[in-house]
Amino acid sequence: MNIRITKSVLGLSAIAILMAGCGSAPVLVTTPVENIDALPLKVSALTDKEKKTWGHTDLVSDTIPGMSVDKAYKEIIRNKKGNTVIVAVMDSGIDLKHEDLKNVLWTNKKEIPGNKKDDDKNGFVDDVHGYNFLGESYNEQLESARIIRLKLGDATMQAKAKAEVDKDYSKALANKQEYEQILQSVKNADAALKKELGKETYTKKDVASITPKDETMQRNVGIIMQMLSFKDNIPDVLKELKAGITHFADQVNYNLNVGFNGRTVVGDNPYDITDTNYGNGNPMNRVEDESHGTHVAGIIAAQRNNGKGVNGVANNVKIMSIRAVPNGDEYDKDIALGIRYAVDNGAKIINASFGKSFSPKAEWVYDALKYAAKNDVLFIHAAGNDGADLDDYTANPNYPNDQVNNGAEFSNNVITVGALSNKYGSTMLASFSNYGKINVDIFAPGNDIYSTMPENKYEFMGGTSMAAPAVAGVAALIRSYYPKLTAAQVKTILMQSGTLTKTKVIIGGDASKSSTLANISTSGRIVNAYNALILAESVSKRQIKL
Repeated sequence: MNIRITKSVLGLSAIAILMAGCGSAPVLVTTPVENIDALPLKVSALTDKEKKTWGHTDLVSDTIPGMSVDKAYKEIIRNKKGNTVIVAVMDSGIDLKHEDLKNVLWTNKKEIPGNKKDDDKNGFVDDVHGYNFLGESYNEQLESARIIRLKLGDATMQAKAKAEVDKDYSKALANKQEYEQILQSVKNADAALKKELGKETYTKKDVASITPKDETMQRNVGIIMQMLSFKDNIPDVLKELKAGITHFADQVNYNLNVGFNGRTVVGDNPYDITDTNYGNGNPMNRVEDESHGTHVAGIIAAQRNNGKGVNGVANNVKIMSIRAVPNGDEYDKDIALGIRYAVDNGAKIINASFGKSFSPKAEWVYDALKYAAKNDVLFIHAAGNDGADLDDYTANPNYPNDQVNNGAEFSNNVITVGALSNKYGSTMLASFSNYGKINVDIFAPGNDIYSTMPENKYEFMGGTSMAAPAVAGVAALIRSYYPKLTAAQVKTILMQSGTLTKTKVIIGGDASKSSTLANISTSGRIVNAYNALILAESVSKRQIKL
């Protein structure tokens, strides 16, 4: 499923609901770790520009835990020419017409658009910018609901799936009803205050000037003041509440609805890996709300310095769109075949901002990851947004992964990424980010990330889904300027060159639980583009051996 917390999250206080969503090498940090941890914390609010670009900032100079992307361009890349790198975005559909993406799309030049023929004989018809393994489907069940509907797996898996669906369905239904009540309360209070103030738009100062004449007005003022402590204006509050209702309605109607089957329009058997004649060559998003893949693609490679929207992390990138993640859990077959498609058609990096807790055909994906490793393709995966310890694999399973039951890695090309927030210090780890000394490799900016959205729009979204493409962008820089380095070497460089910090961070959003990044990830580091390029240069020149 798309791993994300949609846009921003209201903390609604008493009426609140949280809305979902190796090797040895020299340590390269621009400042010794003891000095980094002694840096003064940023006390001033981020400027609008910093909010939109914080993932590209430098911790030392800006006191914001970014990836030093701007510094890398200014001091290392400059005007260097690099090789073009194809990055496959395996996700929901992408807005292929977006002003900031249309010039950075991978194009299969051997395919003639729209002639309904497989011109290049690669087994896929009209795959000009990638492939769509979902056909015209979008809404889908979670895998747990499919396990119940189709009686997949053994009795233990079925019992666990049923328990999870029963619990989550009740919770989603309650959350939907509560959000609807909150929305109506805010609407009523907003109308009352507009009438009291005699204006259609008002400020927090205007609300504070009201002297309530009765308990009803006092309550209305209290509701609006509370909402304005989380958002700048009531229209934004209403927009987010409506998004929350849609989110929980989707869970009730599709994701956790055991009787729903979104695959019927596709026409294949999703549990038969040999049934491959399905899908189509149009990986475009089907509706505006299908925005996840567009946002992810922009983080990696939105056209740089074109005067529009945002700058992606990487230049010299061509985005291959693989539509394989619905509004629900992805199918193992689609992911396995999507990985193979990306590999066979020239991708050197695959971004995978998705995940799920049940995987009946995990072996298909494992085989595909091994195939990618054999063909020197790096697979970058989002850690997930449950604020959970993935090393407790019985309680918190997360697929796909690169090992079974915390055992040895079966491939050396997978890197799993947790998410950071933009304030250095104890709250630096995003409250939603999963973690794990064994199962999470590294961290990167992932909360409140500004990027592309369908129909030439731009918005903030947060999740480990946003952290993974940030790392994919840095990996693309390395593979562009140092093309002889292998996928395994790039993984090691990313993990060895990241910024170290000894500061303790709150984990899982629980202030009573804290740890260092070193204790909750394999590398203990924050991805750093500047350092990664320095180390890549040394490895490329064989000055350092990984």
